Amino acid sequence: MMRQNHRYFTFLFVSVFFYACSPKVVQSPKAVQPPDAPPVPVVAKQFDVTDKFYVTKADSLLSILKQQNPAMLYDSTGAIAVPSEWVASVNFGIRKANFVILHYTAQDSVQQTLRTFTLLRTEVSAHYVIGKDGKIFHMVNDYMRSNHAGLGKWGSVTDMNSSSIGIEIDNAGTEPFTDAQINSLLLLLTQLKKAYNIPTANFIGHQDFAPKRKADPGPLFPWKALANKGFGLWSDTIVVPAPPNFDYATALRLIGYDTSDLNAAIIAFKRHFVQQDSSPIMSQLDLNVLYNVYKKY
Repeated sequence: MMRQNHRYFTFLFVSVFFYACSPKVVQSPKAVQPPDAPPVPVVAKQFDVTDKFYVTKADSLLSILKQQNPAMLYDSTGAIAVPSEWVASVNFGIRKANFVILHYTAQDSVQQTLRTFTLLRTEVSAHYVIGKDGKIFHMVNDYMRSNHAGLGKWGSVTDMNSSSIGIEIDNAGTEPFTDAQINSLLLLLTQLKKAYNIPTANFIGHQDFAPKRKADPGPLFPWKALANKGFGLWSDTIVVPAPPNFDYATALRLIGYDTSDLNAAIIAFKRHFVQQDSSPIMSQLDLNVLYNVYKKY
């Protein structure tokens, strides 16, 4: 009995001690509206609906990743042709981007682009959008596939959406990019290159990948400034003249361009690396620059 009383008084003492020493939580009084006051409107965040949709879709993709199904292979009669079972490996990870594709939006404002990328019917998106004031909008997780590159070819890569990060820059295509945009872009590229170990040569434009149908980010994009920071390659200031027998079509193909339409490939190359004209004619200067860049690849 004394032992029970001892335990009881010990419990009582500890309880009183913690009660006395615990911080007091003072709740703020709720604002009381007068009975005749109009109802306060609920202000919804502009993209609340798409944020919720994003979470729902991400959850559905996560459920697919969690599936542990054996390879059920059937023959033409419908019978299982090969015995199989699931055995979980411990060595795996998330696929990471190996390219960065740069675009201009060709729209009237960053808000219009955000709307375009949050409508199901457009079926287009990008991982990042950069406004004229330098503000960055992150729209798709870096590890997920966004619909920004479409049909095209760079080297042997034809499904660029599955291996790249797409960055859209608010620009109509006929105007210089703002200093704020380029400063933000350089900071973003620095982070992406470090995080995913993206090779220097793999920072390219949409037109490089799809020369038959795209012109972005255009001849006004400061590729040289990016190359000076390690994002993409650029010709040296002093170039060795191209040899007389230089096969520029093969050089373009080995760099990565799709030369099935050679004129389109030439225009894309010149808009990126020469930026003086957009004709499909290769001058001696163009050949020298191509030769210099080709040797870097």
